[in-house]
Formats: sequence, structure tokens, C-alpha cells
Amino acid sequence: MPLTFSRRNAVSASVSALSSAGIPPLLARIYAARGVTSAEQLATEVTGLAPLARMHNIEHMAVILADAIAARQRLLIVADYDSDGATACAVGMRALREFGAVVDYLVPNRFEYGYGLTPEIVTLARQVKNPDILITVDNGIASVDGVATANQLGMRVLITDHHLPGAVLPDALCIINPNQPGCGFPSKHLAGVGVMFYLMLALRAELRRRGAFADSAAPYPSPFTLHPSRKKQEPNLGALLDLVALGTVADVVRLDANNRILVQQGLQRIRAGKTCPGITALMRVAGRDPTRASTYDLGFVLGPRLNAAGRLDDMSVGIECLISDDPAAAERIARELDALNRERRSIEAGMHDRAQAILEQFSPQDSCSLCLFDPGWHQGVIGILASRIKERWHRPVIAFARGSGGEIKGSGRSISALHLRDTLDLVSKREPGLLIRFGGHAAAAGLTLREADLERFRAAFEATAQSLLSPADLERIIETDGALPVEHLTLESARLLEQQVWGQGFPAPRFDDEFAVAQQRVVADRHLKLRLAKDGTEYEAMLFSHTAPLPRRVRAVYRIAVNEYRGAQKLQLTIEHWKEIVNE
Repeated sequence: MPLTFSRRNAVSASVSALSSAGIPPLLARIYAARGVTSAEQLATEVTGLAPLARMHNIEHMAVILADAIAARQRLLIVADYDSDGATACAVGMRALREFGAVVDYLVPNRFEYGYGLTPEIVTLARQVKNPDILITVDNGIASVDGVATANQLGMRVLITDHHLPGAVLPDALCIINPNQPGCGFPSKHLAGVGVMFYLMLALRAELRRRGAFADSAAPYPSPFTLHPSRKKQEPNLGALLDLVALGTVADVVRLDANNRILVQQGLQRIRAGKTCPGITALMRVAGRDPTRASTYDLGFVLGPRLNAAGRLDDMSVGIECLISDDPAAAERIARELDALNRERRSIEAGMHDRAQAILEQFSPQDSCSLCLFDPGWHQGVIGILASRIKERWHRPVIAFARGSGGEIKGSGRSISALHLRDTLDLVSKREPGLLIRFGGHAAAAGLTLREADLERFRAAFEATAQSLLSPADLERIIETDGALPVEHLTLESARLLEQQVWGQGFPAPRFDDEFAVAQQRVVADRHLKLRLAKDGTEYEAMLFSHTAPLPRRVRAVYRIAVNEYRGAQKLQLTIEHWKEIVNE
């Protein structure tokens, strides 16, 4: 479909202020184009994190957990089956064990139990783990029925989540969620793993107040103060920031200032070799250099391998990789995850071919939304498929796979102009009884409906999207940072950009310029390897997943990257979009 390139505007006063503060000129220009006006906004010290006390209920939940630890009650973390849920579970497991808790975890198999704290997973938890307290991570805010079941079975529920709440909150013992009503926590984009990390900080503070650690003393006598013989050294929770960074980037939450601090701190630990065996093993099996770890590695290398467990098998495989302290065991599990990811890619390729065949039967650009279904599609991969199609057609997309009992499961991805979870909520109000369940974020959501209702849903979703979107919203506009001066088209610039924190809401820089195509050839039967000429200099470039030859002259949108081969590093341009330049 037609592309429009739009260059971001870098306010000159901001560029000057950043440059004066010692920010390299290239970065000053890029940061200014993202609304940064002072070097203070780029600070990444942990002291700059939002205060935990501003999160509603967090200190109360810390008291509940501290009491439970002292009473040796059984805690059970109920996790989600994506990277955010897995890392949040690993943060909880590692910290709570350090605090002396009796703790275990359970992650629902997405194909048997669906998403969240359902009544079925609560019943299973009671049967196989028999906990006193259930702790949800990255889920639970919509689990009204599941919490009610837990209460009936005599289990208390603590909910830690970041998803948007529905009209009614579950009747849990305590809820922390930066997006729940009445919560004044400033970082509303905190990932589930970030919420769990903050809870562990609050719990450590509560245990410190009670004199639970060998180097602290309780300020006053407490029935829950540990006996000196049971005291431990105070844990360094900074050691968990590698997991927090991974879950934050992989969940594609907005990288506001608070999240950028968490991610930067985690990357620094990975680069310094101060990471858990699981992340070390995942980097190794992917062939990545930990000393150069970047947000790309977290989002596009480690995240997919971890997610593959939840998509095709059982996320407990991924969690075991992250909580293992045995490097050999972590390596074995990481190789298993790598194999699952290769299988996922193969399944996805077949699904994508089928989706393309469906799309050829009509004109997608004539619709405001796309809803696709094939009975042979894999439930665990439809989210990736929806994302790929959304990128191609710049429409909100929901891909469906067949579930059980006449139901189909949908996974949706949306464009910035349409809040997907709120749109589904509006559909449910306009068509009562149509959606069996739904939930999610602005950009991604999931839902379940009866297969017989697919056409009814497709019509309702399209009508709702039409009412919310304008023609301008459906234009695909590619934002760039403009032309990159020749003095910055260097390996050193690529290395500099690679080390910064980029992600959702703080996008990695991409540039656009005109090039002559000097050479091109297909490699690995899938990609186009190029030499592009500009101002008398040629540059190596790659256009991935594309084999058709380019015209002689193009305007290309590209990123600069470090290409390492047999120990040698070279500058490489990664082409993302292109247009032919027609001679006037």
C-alpha cells in the first residue's frame, strides 16, 4: 500500500541544550526529536525511579506477604504465559526464596486453561499445590470469577497486574496495578514484571523494618520479627534487573522515563556479565554477544525464544530457564527454547502464506479492520500473525484460531489511532453476549467468541472501527529522523546507537535518503543483499524477507547496524521501506 515518509522535527533549542550538556551531536538531534529537552530526562540511575509508595496498596500487600513469610504460609505465583509473565514469575520466585518464603509457581497452559486466573486454574492450584495465598503476576485484574472461586476454596488472592481493569474489580485480598482506579503511580506503562519488582522492593523494605535481615534491627518489637538464627543477609534486588529489562522490552510497553531506567539498568548488568544463568544461556544459543546486549536482543532475540515456550508448549519451560542457578541446566533448557522458536517460525510461515491467500480474495484497504480465521491455525502463533498483517496493511487486525467446544480464540494488534481493548469493550456493549471474554491493552488484546458468531463479530468490529477512525488514521506514515549526514554513516555511529535504550514510545532511530542501487543479489533464498551508493561512497545493505530486485534509484528508510562476521565488524544499512525514484 502507498507509503508516506514524515521526518521528525528536532527543536533546535533542545538540540543545543543537549549538546551543551555533553550529549554527542547525533544523539542530541535524535533525542530532541523525541521530546527530550534536557540531559536530566536521560538520567538512568535507580535513584530516579518513581517512589514505590505512590503505588496504591503496595505497602499493604508487602505487610500481608511479610506476615505470610513469618507464618510459613504457602505462596503460589500464578503466572501468564508470555515473556512478561515469565519474567515476573522469575522475579517473584527468586526474591521470595531469598526472603525465606515457602513459594512455588503455576503457569496455565494456554490451550487447556486460557488466560488469567480462571476458576479452572484456581481449582487445579488447590488440587496440586494447596496454597494459602495465590499471587497473580501479569494477570488477574479481570479475573472476577477466578478470585471468587479461590475465596470459596479458602485461598486468599493477591493480584499484581498492569492491564486495564474492567468495570468491576475482583474481590481479592489486595490489588496492585498502576492502572487501577485511585492509583497515583506516575508510570502507567509499567510492565507486569515491573509491578512485581516494585512489590519485592516494598516487601524488602517491610522485612528490613521488622529486623528480618542480619544487618538490620527492628525499630520496635514485633510478633513477626524473625529469630536471629533465621536471619539472612539483605538481598540485592538489583540483581533482578536483567529479568525486569527483558520482560519490559519484550512486552512492548511504552518506554517512559521510568521504564527506560529499568531497562538501562538491566542492560548494564547483562553487559557486565552480572546476569542469571538463563539469560546468559539464551544469549549464547542465539549467538549474541552479552557485552553488546541491546534492546534489540531483548525484544527480538531473547523475547521470541522465551515466548516460544508459551506459544507451542508450556511456559514453565521458560520460567525454569530463568530461575535455574545451574548454568548447565539453563543451557539445556535454552537449547530447548531455541528449538521451539525454530518450530514457531516454521508454523508462522505457513500461516502467513494462508493469510496472504485470504487477503487476495478482497481489497483490505477498503476496510477499517481485518478479522481473519482459518481452522488450521495455531492458537499460540496468531498474535504474531496479526502483528505482521497489521504492519503490512496499517489496519487493526484480529487473527482467530479454533479453540474447543465451538469457540474460537482471537489475538489482536492495533494501530496507534485505535485503542483495541476499549474498542472491544464498546463492541461488547453494542452486541451483548457476543464476546465470551476479552482483555488487553491499547495496542494488543485477546478475545474468545463462538465460531458461529464470527461473521457477526467481524461486522460489529468493522462498524465500531469505522466510527472511531478517520481516513487519515489509516494512512501509513513512516516517521524517520531524516537524512543521516555522511560523517555519521559510520560503524562508530552504529555502535553508539546500539547501546541506547529504544522501544515502544521511544523508537529506535531510522533515517531516509536517496541511493543508487549499485549491486544486488538474493542470499539464503529469502533476502536481498545490496550495495547502495550515495555521494560517491558505497554502503552494504540488507533488505530482509524480500527477493524481488529493486529499481536503479530508491528513496529508502533504513537503520544503521553493526554487522559482525568471523570476528570482523562492518557498518550495514538495514532497509525497512523503499520507494522508487522516478526521473522527472
